[in-house]
Amino acid sequence: MAVSFYTEPPLVFQLKNKLLLKQWLNKVVQTESEEQKKIGNLNYIFCTDDYLHNMNMEYLQHDTLTDVITFDNSEKANRIEGDIFISIERIQDNAQTYHVPINTELSRVMVHGLLHLLGYGDKTDAETQLMRTKENEYLLLIDNALLV
Repeated sequence: MAVSFYTEPPLVFQLKNKLLLKQWLNKVVQTESEEQKKIGNLNYIFCTDDYLHNMNMEYLQHDTLTDVITFDNSEKANRIEGDIFISIERIQDNAQTYHVPINTELSRVMVHGLLHLLGYGDKTDAETQLMRTKENEYLLLIDNALLV
């Protein structure tokens, strides 16, 4: 399992519980994949709104703020590989808007990006509903792990 965490300057951000997060993300992949997929190179890159907005415009032609953009780099069917860019500013704002702890919102967005790599979409109402159900299911796993 090669999960890596990076911060894109000028953002100053310190991720806590890295080992626990890596174990959790691997558990999500194990649970979701019938073919026993493995995580190859999975990179989480934490950045600012401006950084992610520029990526959104350049690669997706969307002139909007977003909390996460996922790039699938998988070349083998049994490997999950990709780059998941997350705006910490969006996470902070969303946590405040939805009245949840920042760590909960960050975990939700981290698993959201991974679920995209596992084949889940969020373009239709039905896809979005399934994505939310899966996010909530996996948030329970990390909450339980933190209680141990």
